[in-house]
Amino acid sequence: MIIKFLRQQVVLFITGAFLVSLLYACQGEPIAESPTPPATPAAQDTVVATQFPPVAYPDRELSASPAQLPKLLYAYDALQKAIDAETMKLHHDRHHATYVENLNEALQKHSELKNRSVEAMLRDLNSIPEDIRETVRNNGGGHLNHTIFWQLMSPNGGGQPTGEIAQQINQTFGSFDAFRKQFNEAGEGRFGSGWVWLVRNAQNQLQIVTTPNQDNPITEGLYPIMGNDIWEHAYYLRYQNRRAEYLNNWWNVVNWSEINTRAQVKSQQS
Repeated sequence: MIIKFLRQQVVLFITGAFLVSLLYACQGEPIAESPTPPATPAAQDTVVATQFPPVAYPDRELSASPAQLPKLLYAYDALQKAIDAETMKLHHDRHHATYVENLNEALQKHSELKNRSVEAMLRDLNSIPEDIRETVRNNGGGHLNHTIFWQLMSPNGGGQPTGEIAQQINQTFGSFDAFRKQFNEAGEGRFGSGWVWLVRNAQNQLQIVTTPNQDNPITEGLYPIMGNDIWEHAYYLRYQNRRAEYLNNWWNVVNWSEINTRAQVKSQQS
């Protein structure tokens, strides 16, 4: 009896051990938890303000908080070799000022945009609310274009380019005279109102382009090095319909020092 009882206990023990092992096997290997990813540093969470270099000024983009009319760095009559005093006054105090006023009025409807630079808005116009998109394009573009334009001229300007820009012009266009001829022809050939520009493209090559109305080359991923305003309000009081004469005389006030500074900026930061 005792032996029979012990045999039963051994069988029960073996059977129980087998069932336990079978149950454990059916559960499979335990799944390791994914390690918690390290916290991303704040610097990585913050999107850099822009991957592009500044356009309005060498060291900063054009603020819209609010947009402000920049002061001229010279008197209205200081550019008489190319532009008369009355044109300068109307151009700066009326036309440019109107672009600033219109831009600020539009941004009043969408205050969240005031923390963005004018360049940032123009580069991503599709992100601008539709009800003010065209206003921002025209008036933001007008504000940016003219802010650049005033810096590109000087009472002591004119003559042949020197320094790095002179070398790059010669390498790209063959000579300064050939470049000036192509630049003027592009300006004459732009139908209606607009601008003619020397830009640096995505391959960091110099290129002559024109834009309609107040469009700026940055909307096409180009960096503007120099540009001339070919709207009639820029020259009509003195030149009437003689745009070619205006374009030719404009070289007498070109600020090569400023253009040299801008020529050293690549179209995009790598």
